[in-house]
Amino acid sequence: MATTTPERELFTLPGVNDLVTAAAPDREAIVFGDRRFTFAELAERSRRLGSYLHSRGLGCRTERSELEPHESGQDHVACYLYNGNEYLEAMLGAFRARCAPFNVNYRYVDEELRYLFNDASARAVIYHAEFAPVLARVLPELDGIEVLLQVDDGSGEPLLPGAVDYEEALAGADPAGPPVEPSPDDLYIVYTGGTTGMPKGVLWRQDDIFMNAMGGKEVGTWIEIGSGDEITQKVKDNTGFRLMPLPPLMHGAAQWAGFMMLNAGSTLIMPTSHHLDPVEVWQTVEREQVMSIVVVGDAMARPLLDELIRGDYDTSSMFVLGNGGAALSANLKEQFLEQLPTLLINDSLGSSETGAQASHLSAKDAVQTGAFQPGPGAVVASDDLTSILPPGHDGIGWLGQSGPVPLGYLGDAAKTAKTFPTIDGVRYSVPGDRAVHRDDGVIDLLGRDSQCINSGGEKIFVEEVEQSIISHPDVADVLVCGRPSERWGNEVVAIVQLADGATADEAALSAHANEAVARYKLPKAWVFVDSVQRSPSGKADYRWAKQLATDSAT
Repeated sequence: MATTTPERELFTLPGVNDLVTAAAPDREAIVFGDRRFTFAELAERSRRLGSYLHSRGLGCRTERSELEPHESGQDHVACYLYNGNEYLEAMLGAFRARCAPFNVNYRYVDEELRYLFNDASARAVIYHAEFAPVLARVLPELDGIEVLLQVDDGSGEPLLPGAVDYEEALAGADPAGPPVEPSPDDLYIVYTGGTTGMPKGVLWRQDDIFMNAMGGKEVGTWIEIGSGDEITQKVKDNTGFRLMPLPPLMHGAAQWAGFMMLNAGSTLIMPTSHHLDPVEVWQTVEREQVMSIVVVGDAMARPLLDELIRGDYDTSSMFVLGNGGAALSANLKEQFLEQLPTLLINDSLGSSETGAQASHLSAKDAVQTGAFQPGPGAVVASDDLTSILPPGHDGIGWLGQSGPVPLGYLGDAAKTAKTFPTIDGVRYSVPGDRAVHRDDGVIDLLGRDSQCINSGGEKIFVEEVEQSIISHPDVADVLVCGRPSERWGNEVVAIVQLADGATADEAALSAHANEAVARYKLPKAWVFVDSVQRSPSGKADYRWAKQLATDSAT
């Protein structure tokens, strides 16, 4: 399953961290409020955690060579945490012990947590004390969880029975790290968001995720790092890049951005609020001289823009706005560039199952959206998944990715086989996005097939309709979905959150959207809400939207 070239070294994530630490031990790695950790401090704390997990009997039980793609031979550690240094320490510490950490959505309720912990066969949970009452309710119904590490967060929650205080565990553990050697085949697990179906654990080899999305390729050129010496030199050449990702670290894209920074010897800065606080963001940009922030689509970017216009902040350090996970509309990009004319806006395309696939840049007077320059291995496959379509092909295909892609979905052989097909002897990841490969080489992303609405025999991609509506100045946020219709089979419904004080009605919004999309794609019904429901990362919750659309028809 490995997708490596014999000319380069194979990497582990803790191994890369050790190289970075050796090259720049005293450089700031993490800034979180008033907490500051150098690379040396981060490495020692993660080694101590690795030692503790190993001392509790956790680690690797079966090597990768003896397993099927959908299987794991490692113990799994749940990261049930808000942002903070503990999240990154938990991941690195688990990797050092040859465990596999996985992300937990901290908004999940009891039943969702039961599903997740059972699906992941969790053996350890590292959690903020605030979540102790929820854990106390679900733990009696779970098998296999043997280690509980509780992070004091000022909430005053007492330790759960059998739990150990996180800082006490680190203080008593061996700072040299566990006596095991991580393997490039060891797993990195990221659970999908579950906004369109049940969350699934995506299994990556550490070497593959490093090369694909955590710094193993040079930004902009896609050139692979070939050796540890190259990593060391890049860290020494780093003049002090400072990035602040705004989505929570429970979101894969935020983990990728974070590790990309840490693996290059850059400084990762995190806001302390559990919800997007635009004032805190811009104050942090000013105080910490942040050079780049990462957002997830319009829902996260719009309140930042509103506060930037309203406030008075020194943003002279900012030169890149990164976006991924959801569309950032052209209208919003233009408004950002009016405020920050020298800004570059970088849209990245990818998913939990593909990693980084493509990107495009927007600058003042050169704004684009939806069209991506593909990176190595990004392709469009035929409808029947038997061939790769050449640029300029007729019709719509499946967006795919070859090269370093995941092994599969944890515990699901059938879904693994379906999502990771072999075409002409090459293994691809095809998670379900529809796309067109234009004759100029650009890939036009149409959207996820599971959200495509078949209305009156026409296929309508919700992202296209959403973009036609969100560009109206009175619209703060929108989700588009389908609901059953006697006349059309399915009809398009728009769930709209208006901006404060806005008065646009259905007719005005429909007329505006019709300037960008054909009439048959326009919503047949409009539902106005106080707030569109999204995950903390800003990703759309289409299950909520569909339920609301269905309920509004009765």
